[in-house]
Amino acid sequence: MQITGMSWGAKLLSYVGFPTAKVLGPEATKEAIQAVIDEFGGVLIKPIFKGGIGKKGKAGLIGKATDVYTALKEKERLYFAEHRVGNTVAKAEGVTFESFIPCKHEVYFSLTDNTQFRAPTMTITHRGGVDIEELPKEDIAVVPFDPLTGFKGFIVNNALNKLNAPNEIISPLVQNLPKLWDLFHHYGMTTLELNPIRIMEDAKGRLTPVACDFKCAFDGDDPNMERLGLSKDLFNVELSAYEREVNQLRTYQGQSDVFVINPHGTITAMTFGGGANALVTELLGDAATISSDFGGNPPYAKMKDIGRITYNYWLKQSNVLFIIGGKANNTDIYETFRAMGDALREHFSTHGPTPLYVVVGRGGPNLVRGMGYLRDTLDSLGLPYRIFGHDSAMSEVVNFAQAVDEWMIKGGRQQIARKLGISE
Repeated sequence: MQITGMSWGAKLLSYVGFPTAKVLGPEATKEAIQAVIDEFGGVLIKPIFKGGIGKKGKAGLIGKATDVYTALKEKERLYFAEHRVGNTVAKAEGVTFESFIPCKHEVYFSLTDNTQFRAPTMTITHRGGVDIEELPKEDIAVVPFDPLTGFKGFIVNNALNKLNAPNEIISPLVQNLPKLWDLFHHYGMTTLELNPIRIMEDAKGRLTPVACDFKCAFDGDDPNMERLGLSKDLFNVELSAYEREVNQLRTYQGQSDVFVINPHGTITAMTFGGGANALVTELLGDAATISSDFGGNPPYAKMKDIGRITYNYWLKQSNVLFIIGGKANNTDIYETFRAMGDALREHFSTHGPTPLYVVVGRGGPNLVRGMGYLRDTLDSLGLPYRIFGHDSAMSEVVNFAQAVDEWMIKGGRQQIARKLGISE
């Protein structure tokens, strides 16, 4: 659940009194736009997308104007602009008009829940306005801190001094950046990013940090986010039929998080755990049909429904059914494997067999019993499989699944079809 851009970003930052660029919505009148141009010298015109998707600037989706006529022409161009990143397409729903902010310095800043440090973490650099991945490590400060004591000004001061940041920008940032902790900590956010923050000089020579772009992500299960009064349709991004069906199964127990990566993929990965999901999704690339996380000890009935829906949408086109996860702490492997096995048996009974190779890698409670049940199910269906235990490196299991996919493409699928007595 993400918010990007200043349309909502300016509203959220106003709750904690953090300065922002002047922002007008798509309903802005010519007079209002002209007033901003007169005060700041010009406006940036940016399309409004739900959720985060790629870099709008690099895609040519940010307009610039120093007169009303040009601003309205850019509005016409960008109002319903489409932005494609990989297999994902987003359509704009209006534009914002954002004031120019003249400055000498740009800063990148973010607060995140960092799993590496198991603590909230500040990332900052005085070389903002660019992709932070493009900067050398010595220009970036990454500082975890104690959530009980909170995010204090001295953390910012120490980090900027270590980076040899210009002295004149340190004090304004020390005074203003700690305000963002209240927004991050008290409203259920997992990420808050400002890039760039432009350091603007007023008529008296005083420097003020001004947020010129905004991104945040929420923990969807944290009720604190409801206190922000966000529009109900703000997170209603375009979902596929498969994503909608699985999302309806969301309960207090067990994740049901899915995202369609490639509707023409050949490996369907039913993944357990966020770390496993990140690794598997990255390594499989376009071969994967979906990105998923079904961890959190889902009950049998829920896992069987997830399996049924997933098989109905993806099994016919898939070469590999990939069941993968790390070594679980509390997920009952027997219950999840029994549910997926029963759903697979019922799918074959209803829709008939399909050529498929099953690759399994998992660890956790009741592992041997669960693997035994799944093995017996696959043997009864006549499907080939390979099962890996908790002592197998996950990356190697992914590599094996990719090798099987290649074998299936080069004739293995036809061999399995003949064994099952069906035409392929």
